[in-house]
Amino acid sequence: MHKRLNRKLDIYIIPFLATIYLFNGLDRSNLGNAQTDNFSTDIGIPASAVNQATSLFFVTYIPFHPIIVGYGKKMGQTRFITMLCFIWGLLTLCHAFIKNDAQLIAIRLLMGAAECGFYPTAVSYLSYFYPRYDLAFRFSLFYSMFSVAGAFGGLIAFGVFQINGSLYGWQYLFIIEGAVPILLSFAAPFVLAKEAKTAWYLTPEEREYAEKRMIIDAAANLGSATKLTKRDIWEACIDWRLWVTLVGNICSTLAGQGLATFFPVVVKGLGFSGAIANLMTVPPYIAGSVVLLLFAWSSDRHKERTFHILGGLILVVVGLILTLVLPLENTGGRYAGLIVLLSGSFISSPLSAVWLAGNTPEPGKRVIVISFNGWGNLSGVIGSELFQPQYGPDYRFPLKVTLALIVTSFFLYIIVNCLLRYANHLRAKKIASMTPEEIEEENKSDVRVGDKKYTFVYGL
Repeated sequence: MHKRLNRKLDIYIIPFLATIYLFNGLDRSNLGNAQTDNFSTDIGIPASAVNQATSLFFVTYIPFHPIIVGYGKKMGQTRFITMLCFIWGLLTLCHAFIKNDAQLIAIRLLMGAAECGFYPTAVSYLSYFYPRYDLAFRFSLFYSMFSVAGAFGGLIAFGVFQINGSLYGWQYLFIIEGAVPILLSFAAPFVLAKEAKTAWYLTPEEREYAEKRMIIDAAANLGSATKLTKRDIWEACIDWRLWVTLVGNICSTLAGQGLATFFPVVVKGLGFSGAIANLMTVPPYIAGSVVLLLFAWSSDRHKERTFHILGGLILVVVGLILTLVLPLENTGGRYAGLIVLLSGSFISSPLSAVWLAGNTPEPGKRVIVISFNGWGNLSGVIGSELFQPQYGPDYRFPLKVTLALIVTSFFLYIIVNCLLRYANHLRAKKIASMTPEEIEEENKSDVRVGDKKYTFVYGL
């Protein structure tokens, strides 16, 4: 029943959410593809204005995470996802008719507010359907669409830029990539069930089993799934795991999130022409998707997070070193370095998210923790400020800073693992000294809740 239920959820939930996230990634990074088709030149703004607009996207995207996600939980996650998808699709379409940098900035600010709630809401939504150690691979299937968006975005841009019509190529790009999310938003209420026990595609027996297994699983407590309390918010704000992991997440995702928008420009700096530069972004992102899924599958199978995250970071470090050491004239070698770099760039973020989700049993607190962890997108601000045109064509300075931050995140994840391991050791000693009656009382009492209970064991 367990595997059959997972397969059914995999068919109905994952592909649809992944498709939405694919266009979320496309709509966030298509500005870089448009820039290779002379976007800034055509509307008469300096190239630096594109970097500025990309940075300002995160002015609304990052701070609004907890607020908008909290509102989304009250509104209902299915309806919330539907609304966000429609709004950011409409705003993407509006890019096609921008006339100046002020309009570009205004639309990117609105885009940030519209897109910020989707990622944490989707993670939370999946955590209501899948047990803790079934979640990483499924979430990575969903998250891999961000890296696929890089590849698919390059392919779409390459094809669209061949259109000889009355509009610029980049205008067609924004129109196409804005229209699809609008269409998906119309289907969302009919595809995404509110929760497993109301899923139209499950039999009554499957619904009952789905609900029971989530109650049993240590990562879920559906009794409070519909409430968000002040205690949840406070517990999240004082949780050291969140803040240390968040800093590690910001540093580790710079290679993926921060570089994503400007990756076509970096590849172009290797000597490839505009359309070919878009096409050459495809292999690195495909490598990123494949390696992410392999790492996520292994992480679930072995019930381990830390060393899989560290393995991904090692790949990034190797790729960065290759890209930095080799001379600019060695186009093939530097391009190979970028492939290795991107192959490890998308591993840390999804595994960090499911690691936090799995170690946060209370659903209300879990939503807040995941939304704060969404501040990892600060790497996008760092990336847009780092990868400035004046550092081209080799972009050595931005890549050196990226390397330093990746190494920092490597040690931060080790620290988190050691502290959680020590906490588990102390709890094991405490439980060993308790009677069965005291253990039962600890499980029932609300003096300590969720991961604060002595009986809760942190996943490593």
